[in-house]
Amino acid sequence: MNFFSKKTNINFLGIRKLTAVISMVLVIASVASLLTNGLNFGMEFTGGYRVVVSYPKPVSVASVRSLISKTTLKHVEVLSYGSNQTILIQVPLKQHLLAAVKKDSDRLDLLKAKLPTILGLGAKITSSSLVGAEVGAELVNRGSLAVLVALLATMLYIGLRFELRFALSAGIALLHDPLLILGVFSFFHLNFDIFTLAAVLAVIGYSLNDTVVVYDRIRENFRKYRKDDVVTVVNRSINDTLSRTILTSGLTLLTVVVLYIWGGPTIQNFALAFILGIGVGTYSSIYVAGALAVMFGLNRNALVPTTKTIDERP
Repeated sequence: MNFFSKKTNINFLGIRKLTAVISMVLVIASVASLLTNGLNFGMEFTGGYRVVVSYPKPVSVASVRSLISKTTLKHVEVLSYGSNQTILIQVPLKQHLLAAVKKDSDRLDLLKAKLPTILGLGAKITSSSLVGAEVGAELVNRGSLAVLVALLATMLYIGLRFELRFALSAGIALLHDPLLILGVFSFFHLNFDIFTLAAVLAVIGYSLNDTVVVYDRIRENFRKYRKDDVVTVVNRSINDTLSRTILTSGLTLLTVVVLYIWGGPTIQNFALAFILGIGVGTYSSIYVAGALAVMFGLNRNALVPTTKTIDERP
C-alpha cells in the first residue's frame, strides 16, 4: 500500500547542510537546558507527599493549580481524583515551604496544615500519605548503563549487517532523538514520570526501525542502480520508503494525538513525548542517519562487493 499514487522524487539531501545546523543548534540548546534546569522528575523518581482534598462543591483542576502557583510550592502535580469535587495533590519531597522541617512525617503534617488555607473554598483533606521513590538513584544508574549497552549492541549489529558508517550514523541519531525530547521537557518544566520514560524508550526503538528500513533500501538500490552517485541513491531510497514512513508514523501519531487531547492529565505527558518522538524520529531517519552516512564518506564498494573477472584463457 502506497500513500502516494506516483513515486516521489524529493531532494531531501539537498538541504542536508541546513538541517545539520538546525540539529546541532537544537541539541546544544537541549543540553544547555538539561544542565541549567534539569528535569522535573515525577514522584516515582523523587518520592513525595500525596494528599487527597475534597470540596463541598465541584471545583476545576485549573483553579486549584492557580491557587498553588501563588505559593512557594513548586512542581506540584494536581489531578482530578474520582469526581469533580475531589482533587489529588502530589508534592515532591524537596520544597522551600517544608525546608525548615527535617522529619518526613512532620513535613507531611505541616503540608496538611498549610493546604486548607492555601486552597480555601472549604477544602478538606480526606487522606494523605508519604510516597517513597520507586526509581532510586541506583536503578537510574543501572537503567542508564543498560541503555548505553543497548546502544553499543545496536551499533555493532548495524555495523555487521550493513557498514561501519551506518553504525556511527545510527548511533548519533539514537542519541539525537531522546536529547531533543528531554530538552523540551526540561525547557518547559514538564513533569517527567515513569510513563514519559517509557515513551522515550519506545521512541528510540521506533526511530531505529525507520532508520534500518532506509538503510536496507540504500543497500538494495546500490546494487540496483550501479551508475548513480551516492547522494542520488540515498535520496532515491528515502523516497522509496516515504510512503511506508508516512503511513506508519501518521497512524501512530493520530493515536497519540487522540490520547493527548482526551486521555486526561495522567497520560498527557506520555502522549506528548510520543508525539515529539515520532516527529523527531522521522526527521532523524532522513536528515541525521541518512545525511551523516553520506558525510562520513559512504560509498558503493562498502555495500556492494566487486565482481572479479576470471581470465579463463590458456
